[in-house]
Amino acid sequence: MPEWLTPQKNTWLHRANPALKAALLFAVMAALFVTRNLVFISVLLCVYGGLLFLSSGHSWRKLLLLSLPFVFAFLSSSLTLALFGRGEHVLWQWGIVKISEESIRSGLAIGTKSLAIGMISLVFLLTTDPVLLFYALMQQFRFPAKYAYGFLAAVRLVPVVIEEWQTRTHALKVRSIAFSKGVKGAYERLKLYSVPLFAQSIRRAQRMAVAMEAKQFRMDQPRTYYHETPCSGIDAGFAAFVLGSLLVALASSYG
Repeated sequence: MPEWLTPQKNTWLHRANPALKAALLFAVMAALFVTRNLVFISVLLCVYGGLLFLSSGHSWRKLLLLSLPFVFAFLSSSLTLALFGRGEHVLWQWGIVKISEESIRSGLAIGTKSLAIGMISLVFLLTTDPVLLFYALMQQFRFPAKYAYGFLAAVRLVPVVIEEWQTRTHALKVRSIAFSKGVKGAYERLKLYSVPLFAQSIRRAQRMAVAMEAKQFRMDQPRTYYHETPCSGIDAGFAAFVLGSLLVALASSYG
């Protein structure tokens, strides 16, 4: 997990099984996708927004900063649909701007839905280690090892590639390399960056293949895992929480 996304403390959400947590939260987002009931969406927004701020282990300042894009999506989608939507009960109209009861209701539903999905996504992203997620997918959901280890290698190599990019940038500055403007400058940057980075990636992939071969990595044989991701009582509690949130939202929407 990147250092900036490292929580201040580990909560019960961090100890939940990553694969089961992903499946349950995906089910909640699927329920949000298929409904337009504003009360149902609002209840889930409050529940998972509270879960994010109370149980993610991150500071409120960081959470507010990460929530800003979703707040902007809420405002933009709500205002756009409210000002330019369709409806029979028109409240105010001027030119192409047409505000009706139906457009306001539709705008609030879509905007709140995007904000709720953003909160749920942050709950998952900020409380899940990507390495443990792929281990859990292999152990609990029988995800093929060749794809899981490919994703793991890609996740582990991203910081290395970024570091090499920065090293290349500093080296070019030390050598006082000046780039042209416009398309020619973009081509010069592409040529000076892509060739060495591509060559390093090939060497690194070859070393990784040799290491896996030396460790007798086989795709068609049973595997043991250094990191075990069993299900526990925390997962049963989280499943009960998710089911309870859906039932409460459903009861509130038809109450």
